[in-house]
Amino acid sequence: MVAPPDNDVLFARSLRHSLRGSPALLGVSVGVREGEILGVVGPRGSGKTTLLRCLSGQIVPDEGEVWFNSGPVHTLPEAARDLLRRERFGWVGSEPALLPELTAWENAALPLLMRGVRPRAARAEAQDWLDRLDIGGAARRHPGALLLPEQQRVAVARALVGSPAVVFADDPAAPLHHSDRAQVLRTLASAARSHGMTVVLAGSAPETAGYTDRAVTLRDGHMDSPVHAPDHGTPDPAPAHA
Repeated sequence: MVAPPDNDVLFARSLRHSLRGSPALLGVSVGVREGEILGVVGPRGSGKTTLLRCLSGQIVPDEGEVWFNSGPVHTLPEAARDLLRRERFGWVGSEPALLPELTAWENAALPLLMRGVRPRAARAEAQDWLDRLDIGGAARRHPGALLLPEQQRVAVARALVGSPAVVFADDPAAPLHHSDRAQVLRTLASAARSHGMTVVLAGSAPETAGYTDRAVTLRDGHMDSPVHAPDHGTPDPAPAHA
């Protein structure tokens, strides 16, 4: 194995992976710099979710390498990958996946509680993120009493709580209306930049790139040339690793 570039906090080389016999990734390589918001855009079925799951250690690619902070992820045993995700990564998908028996604040605080943070401190931080996402008033309510857009905001708060090193956001605005999508993506981008979090943001909508520093395109498991995000006050985007 050859170590990744020093300036990449997350790096993947020549990833290949098949799902139920159908190829999902076909030699994808990409690097993400510390504090960067990288967009991964493409139509449904292009391999975005599989790429994020490989990068986050949820699955081990059939071929290729994944590195985090210059340490290999793809060779770690399952228990070590579980620990890495719990301690260093945040995740939000296109479905909220909240635990129905827990309140909104308990769902949002779950990553902290699993790390052993005291309940009072965990609740205070979870409430802070819920407030930022304009869902703080529903902190004591259970998911069944929340609308889908409200549930998704709780899921975003859960991904951001504890300021993880990397947040993986797999089309987090997909189930939301346009105004809700914009608010969630703006909050995600703003929170990442203010807290120095690295974000890998996947989305099928073209406007996803507008919330990123740089974007790459996936089509049928292949990575196309970089998509440059519109100028929104950030430095000129750097090219993706091919």
